[in-house]
Amino acid sequence: MRRSRTMTTAAVAVAAISVLATACTGQAASGADDDPNARTTITFWHGWSAPSEVKAVQDTIDRFEKTHPNITVEAVGNINDDKLNQALRAGGSNGPDVVSSFTTSNVGKFCSSGAFADLEPFIEKSKLDLEKTFPEVLLDYTQFEGKRCALPLLADAYGLYYNKDAFEKAGITAPPRTMSELASVAKKLTVTEGDGYRQLGFMPTFHGYETVADHYLSSWDHTYFDADGRSNIAKDPAFAEMFTYQKKLVEDLGGYAKLERYRGTFGDEWGAKHPFHTGQVAMQLDGEWRLGMAEDAKVPFEIGVAPMPVADDEADSYGKGFLSGTIMGIAPASRKQNAAWELVKFMTSDTQAVVEFANGIRNVPSTFAALKSPDLKFDPRFRTFLDIAQHPESSTPDGAVNGAAYQQTIQDFGFRYEKGAVKDLQAGLEQTAAQIDTDLAKVK
Repeated sequence: MRRSRTMTTAAVAVAAISVLATACTGQAASGADDDPNARTTITFWHGWSAPSEVKAVQDTIDRFEKTHPNITVEAVGNINDDKLNQALRAGGSNGPDVVSSFTTSNVGKFCSSGAFADLEPFIEKSKLDLEKTFPEVLLDYTQFEGKRCALPLLADAYGLYYNKDAFEKAGITAPPRTMSELASVAKKLTVTEGDGYRQLGFMPTFHGYETVADHYLSSWDHTYFDADGRSNIAKDPAFAEMFTYQKKLVEDLGGYAKLERYRGTFGDEWGAKHPFHTGQVAMQLDGEWRLGMAEDAKVPFEIGVAPMPVADDEADSYGKGFLSGTIMGIAPASRKQNAAWELVKFMTSDTQAVVEFANGIRNVPSTFAALKSPDLKFDPRFRTFLDIAQHPESSTPDGAVNGAAYQQTIQDFGFRYEKGAVKDLQAGLEQTAAQIDTDLAKVK
């Protein structure tokens, strides 16, 4: 699941989704009168495309078809949100019955517009106990304002990777647990060379791989919106603290221009030449997939994994982290919604199905039972991410009717602030909050 760097794409997709409000609202129950025991074929659209991932999807479908021999599933992979939106708008017999998305940030739009069918009638009929099945954060990001239009299908948990050999050479005996410790360790690990670096302790810029604003914010207790649904970023001190911390770390590690020049030497985020793999950076904020990718790249050092450090005054919350994941639902125009629900329920809540799929995709399981299953086949270091996924203070961005647009607005502000284009932080946050409120008002 590699979608955390698609913030801009997600925000662009919001515009495409906006037209769904009139096209799909009210259709949620239109196809829920089919007989799920009848022989039928349903279509499942998903975003995975790598051969190993596609195989894991098909293996799961094969298991489903063995337990539901009357239902045949035709899977279509490499479907991004733009393709999905077009199909949901068009409707018709050529569209999907079961849908999935990597963009949890769009759940607010999916649910409020009716782009995904309301799952409550299916959940009630199946007597699926959501609270006993899924961690709270995963339940939060698959509903919006009380309407549940999706269920979680595997999760992503973010932590801190570190080069144990570099730590030992610098005399550092343990990973940092607080943000001040992260800054101190990053400076100790940084080795300059000419006008650049031989090794950077940590890449702090918002353009760095995974060091985006919402990932940083998971280290602080924060609230994006107030009780009235208005942006809270100028009033909640956590936002100013995060931006202040990030900018100081940028300055302490050499300054924005120098760091950005160095970033230009990095290999592709998803390739073998990722800067953590090559030793160009000694610590990396990243998702659970990085462990397998680093091992596949045969890095020449021992890899350590730990939770991301937390704000200094929240040290007792250490162990939490940023969460996101794949979501799964039903197309509102489908005429086979009961059969579609059988696949959704199986893939999201059947313990063995979730475990085997997690093993195949190398993502975090999304149910309590699967998280504790002895059948998980992971490197022992992967336990860090399983624990983050279950931590009560782990977080994900709040849903909004315009999806990821407000997050992109915050991120754009971060880009300007870190390079010095914004001098007054509080004034900048107030202007950004006003922009978020204006954008939300346009679609409500």
